[in-house]
Amino acid sequence: MNMLMNLLQQANVLQTQPAPPAALPDPPKVPESPLFWMPNSASEFSGEIDTLFDFLLWISTISLIAIAAAMIYFCVKYRATSREANEAAESQVDHSNTLEVTWSVIPLFVVIAVFVAGFKQYVDLRTPPRTAYEVHATGQRWKWNFEYPEGLSHPELHVPIGRNVRIMIQSVDVLHALFIPEFRVKMDAVPGRYTELWFKATKEGTFPIYCAEYCGTAHSDMLARVVVHSPEAFQAWVAEEIRKIESMPLVDLGALTYNQSGCATCHSLDGSTKVGPTFKGLFGKQEKLIGLGSLAVDENYLRESILEPQSKIVEGFPPSMPTFKGQLSDRRISGLIEYIKTIK
Repeated sequence: MNMLMNLLQQANVLQTQPAPPAALPDPPKVPESPLFWMPNSASEFSGEIDTLFDFLLWISTISLIAIAAAMIYFCVKYRATSREANEAAESQVDHSNTLEVTWSVIPLFVVIAVFVAGFKQYVDLRTPPRTAYEVHATGQRWKWNFEYPEGLSHPELHVPIGRNVRIMIQSVDVLHALFIPEFRVKMDAVPGRYTELWFKATKEGTFPIYCAEYCGTAHSDMLARVVVHSPEAFQAWVAEEIRKIESMPLVDLGALTYNQSGCATCHSLDGSTKVGPTFKGLFGKQEKLIGLGSLAVDENYLRESILEPQSKIVEGFPPSMPTFKGQLSDRRISGLIEYIKTIK
């Protein structure tokens, strides 16, 4: 009887426990671009920009062919047949008002048309709607970090399809540039000031993000991606990421932060030397500091190194680490410290 009661109690507990959240579906993979010399068209800007680009390309190509054909024709028609014929004095006409007006007026209409179309696109690209969803992007050597209005910080840019998105951009160290080729948008990240870009994604999927401004030795590794979801999937992604961070054990959160926040770029886990000291065996170690002697690595030292990295510089390493103040929550910092303590 007691065994039966225990089984019933266990069944009731299992029924009252919340089911684990369903795994979010992966965004669809975008097929290769059908365009010959351009990446996929995945934003509202792409069509107009590509049309103007193609117009300029074909005008230039036609002009090149016409000029080359005329040059070859004149070289053949007026080539010298002999030295005597070449040196004979001839009456020359070197001016034609009709010809000059023709080659000045026709290109003028083309230039005005290109200016009007280009200026309209420039104004559109630089005038984000007031109701746009706003994400803050921070560039630093050598990673991107995106902060969302919901309080979420993530190394990837996630956006809903069909919604205006404004990206506020800043840099904490040197010049960078946020470049999304499929959206046809690019903007510099300048230390000490904000810049911005905006777009409206028209295709679901995953698209690459590049840094388009040389920023140091690992410039080519400063890669990220933008993931475009359906509106429902985007809200589910935000909720799942927040839930995951709030419920994750500190050590696991630290490992996630190590990979997401760019720590792996400068700090190894296997003892090899990179831009900064290795995390292997770091906790409890006596570090030699420039001008400060030796100091034992403890929790306070690690926290200060994350928030004020220039206050204590380890001998043999450049003072190149940026601050993570305001970029990592207290829980993420605690998790990173706990993770470093486990790397023996």
